[in-house]
Amino acid sequence: MELRHLRYFVTVVEEQSITKAAEKLCIAQPPLSRQIQKLEEELGILLFERGTRPVRTTEAGRFFYQHAVQILTHTAQATSMAQRISSVDQTVKIGYVSSLLYALLPQIIYLFRQRNPDIQVELIECGTHQQVAALKQGKIDLGFGRLRISDPSIKRMLLRKERLKLAVHKQHHLAQYMESGIYLAQIVDESIFSYPTTPKPNFATAVQSIFTELGLVPKKLIEVREIHMAMGLVSSGEGICLIPESASDIGMKNLVYIPILDLEAYSPISLSVRNMDQSSYIPKILDCIQEVFKDEQIDVRIDV
Repeated sequence: MELRHLRYFVTVVEEQSITKAAEKLCIAQPPLSRQIQKLEEELGILLFERGTRPVRTTEAGRFFYQHAVQILTHTAQATSMAQRISSVDQTVKIGYVSSLLYALLPQIIYLFRQRNPDIQVELIECGTHQQVAALKQGKIDLGFGRLRISDPSIKRMLLRKERLKLAVHKQHHLAQYMESGIYLAQIVDESIFSYPTTPKPNFATAVQSIFTELGLVPKKLIEVREIHMAMGLVSSGEGICLIPESASDIGMKNLVYIPILDLEAYSPISLSVRNMDQSSYIPKILDCIQEVFKDEQIDVRIDV
């Protein structure tokens, strides 16, 4: 059995189609079908139910899929680590969600660079959900994100629970709550801008889940491309939007920011790494995080 056979099988399972899998793998459909059949013959089991559209795995196929993913993940991790060890010039690829550029991520990266001049740092914008696959494939080594993710191959360390604020025009009727704060139940009838339009789950779905957790249903959620567009529209008097507290430093005109009183109204900031990664740069980046948080008088919490 070769690793490419496992990749073929995993791709067919995830795409639920031989045709789509062949396109993704850049091979012709007939050879892919033959390779899957050879794999079944070698294993002595049926991996897929015959004649189903979309393609469905058998019970044995589902079991084999879970272990095939682990094998491929561990192989990618081992390859990435071996290449890093043999490399004289070490490069750490850091994935991040764009909103963290308004938080403390730039200070953390700058301090890490100053302390580790022998390590090259490459920053790659990457949604939290996409960071899981990127870590498994070795495209990034660290991932700073905002969503609650769960994957057996990924270790997620919660760094901070950043409070959310409500951005409104300074003449909006809700601006009266700028000092006292506001509950989300008070805004369900408003036009609320939701962002971004990147593949879900994303920040928009995280905000929606907060409303759901509180038993609330906003009547008018308007999806826009990204946070700057949402805040620009709010500045024009079009509606309101929820933002991470750090994003209030963007400094857009005509806006005021209202504290949200619901305890559930926060955005988790986390660091994700490969579960078996013991690289020396991980404790180094954690040290930088702790120092920057301490300087900013933010409670340091690193929960695995």
